[in-house]
Amino acid sequence: MKNFISFNKMITPTIIKVLFWVGVGFSIILGLLQIIAGFDSYFGGGYQIFMGILTIILGPIFTRVYCELLILFFKMHETIQEINEKLGSKDN
Repeated sequence: MKNFISFNKMITPTIIKVLFWVGVGFSIILGLLQIIAGFDSYFGGGYQIFMGILTIILGPIFTRVYCELLILFFKMHETIQEINEKLGSKDN
């Protein structure tokens, strides 16, 4: 609890993991809606269907890359803290 209150323990990486799954779900739902709209369209339906399929495939990939970049910052922070602790223990 002390680490949590002093901001030594980050909760944002856990939140980012939840947001990843929300982003994946959103991408899939959006892709399915595009496909349905493409089937219902009189003109340009093939393009909408194609874009819906791309959204279903590429949406989760881009979401994953974005979330990994965000988590990378927190991993770097943890590593810097570990280095600081090791260097601080040598001074004592």
